[in-house]
Amino acid sequence: MKKITQITAVVMISTALCGLAACKKAAKQTENVAMPVTAVKVLKTDLPWNIEYPAQVAGSLEIQVRAQVGGILQARLFDEGAYVKQGTQLFQIDPKEYEVALQKAEGALAQAQSEESRTKRDFERMKKLRADNAVSRKDYDDSLSAYEAAQAAVKVAKAGVNEAKINLEYTKVLAPISGITGKEAQSVGSLVSPAGTGLLTTMVQIHPLWANFSMPSSQFYKLASGYLSGTITLDEKGDAPLYVEAITSDGRVYPEKGKIIFFDSTENVKTASLAIKAEFPNPKNQRMLMPGQFIRVRLIGATYKDAVLVPASAVLSTPTGNLVYVVGSDNKLKAQPITAQLQDDLYIVSEGLKGGETIISSGLIKMKPEMLVSPQVQDFALPASALPTAPSTATAIDVDAFDKAIGKGVESDEQDVAPAQATTETKN
Repeated sequence: MKKITQITAVVMISTALCGLAACKKAAKQTENVAMPVTAVKVLKTDLPWNIEYPAQVAGSLEIQVRAQVGGILQARLFDEGAYVKQGTQLFQIDPKEYEVALQKAEGALAQAQSEESRTKRDFERMKKLRADNAVSRKDYDDSLSAYEAAQAAVKVAKAGVNEAKINLEYTKVLAPISGITGKEAQSVGSLVSPAGTGLLTTMVQIHPLWANFSMPSSQFYKLASGYLSGTITLDEKGDAPLYVEAITSDGRVYPEKGKIIFFDSTENVKTASLAIKAEFPNPKNQRMLMPGQFIRVRLIGATYKDAVLVPASAVLSTPTGNLVYVVGSDNKLKAQPITAQLQDDLYIVSEGLKGGETIISSGLIKMKPEMLVSPQVQDFALPASALPTAPSTATAIDVDAFDKAIGKGVESDEQDVAPAQATTETKN
């Protein structure tokens, strides 16, 4: 009985060893089978800097229309929210009080002019008599002083007439600019005064329009350093080497190209970004862009020279950084760390790849170094947003704006001073 048990044990061990050897052989055969994978060739080509940024539209002038004189508001002569031209009458303040004041001022002027004529005649007589020594020096001087005082009184009276005319004109509140009117701040019948309830409405100039946005400081420094080193170039065609394209929330592209008119001189430490302002012409005063509207803007005109590009699907993010799997000449994989930045579903590689390598483009989680693969290389097509755009149509851009922003070509402390913008409050 004991002998049979020993034989059974030997048989079981032999069977187990044979099974283990078969499994090992099968595993070895499996390792030698190349896994089919999808791969692409790393591109090396010029790439436009078509990065988008959120922005908000603002009017180039946003002003308050205020009453310059007090009185009862008689009429509103515009439609709220309508476009009006400069000089259009917006409100009418009761003019009766100012018409009477003008009549009084004109009467005072007439009196002063009459007194001037009388003292002039007296002085002319005194001058003749003084030539004959018929009057004393004092009488002559008194007549001269009276005449000069009358002349001064005429000037004062004329100033009073002008002031009364101005106040009367101020009862007609005119549009100080061409633009879009806001809601009325005072209804007809209200008593308005410059010191208190003087705000009547607001106006916004929409030709041109401004778009305010921020660029991350890291991107600005990359753009600036790339431009200075020559790895990023600006479009030399036309008058606008770097211009801005506006995109509305529904994806429509604004037909007019914008120009950058302002780079902030300091970084916002809270957001690590740089404020930028772009100006868009709006010659037909269309409402495709309106003040306060949120849009996206895209810088056009900067180009990476000989950029090394890989699709986003080919990059694996790890705790230690990004990497790609490169297919070697023996069809085995190599994990290659890269330094890159994302743009339009593409990674622009600055370190780790040179262009022309074959890399895995899908199923990266299943890959591991030294794995034997059978790559199926597919064409790597750039997305439409990464393709070059049409030439700029922007006009009258300051071509030195970007150079000034990054400090290129600044040889002295002298700087061009932009014309002062209109104040945010205009009185009529």
